[in-house]
Parts: sequence; C-alpha cells; structure tokens
Amino acid sequence: MSTDVSVKHGTDKDLHQIGEVAEQVGLSLRTVRYYEEVELLSPPTRTSGGFRLYGEEHLDQLKTIKQMKPLDFSIEEMRVLLRARKDLETTTSARKRTEARESLERFADLACERCAELRKRLRSAERFARQIRSEAEGGD
Repeated sequence: MSTDVSVKHGTDKDLHQIGEVAEQVGLSLRTVRYYEEVELLSPPTRTSGGFRLYGEEHLDQLKTIKQMKPLDFSIEEMRVLLRARKDLETTTSARKRTEARESLERFADLACERCAELRKRLRSAERFARQIRSEAEGGD
C-alpha cells in the first residue's frame, strides 16, 4: 500500500486497495467500480495519487450487495436496504430508527419469499437433471 495516504477515517492498516477488497468479497474490480458509480457503495477514501482505499464499511456494503444479487434485488432496492441499515446504525431519531426497522422487516419478508421461489426452481432443475441422467443411462 502506498505511503502517501490521506485518510479520512481509520488508519492505514484498516484500509484496503480495490484489488484486495474485490478478492476478499469475491467480486471483480469492474463490479466494485460499478457499485461505486451507481452510488451503492459509499465513496472510498483516496490516496494523494488517486488510488481508492476501502474500509470495513465498504466490505460490509459489498457483502450485503453480493448476498442480495442472487435474490434479484434491483439496484434501487439494494440502495434502500443499505440506507436503512445505515440509518439504524447511525441515527438517533426514534422515527428514523422505526422506519429503518420497518424497511428491513419488509426486505426480510421479501428475501424469504424469493428464497422459497429459488428452492422451488432448484427442485424443478434437480428433477430435470435426474430425468436427463436417466435418459442418458438408457432408463425410462
């Protein structure tokens, strides 16, 4: 890591370059940059040379986004969920905290529904795979 770091939050050792973050989370560099471009990911700190430096908050955001992706959440839904989580963590307003909890509850329900649909689709795919295997082996 470069020594010309101008850190806004945390220390040098708490920050990671984009390649490290992408590898830790299991995403491509391009995907990490895309999430930053569409403002799902909060802006990273930058070195004086312009290199992105990501902290734990960014890793958490990326892990959440990655978990939402297979459940077909839209970019806007991801943005709303991330905002609700941040509000719940940082706000002192009772009203905002209640709204954040309600939003997270709706997302939890939606995630459960989508998991049920994925299980249904997986069972169907497994039946198909068994059928094809049976045909390949000369069975009926």
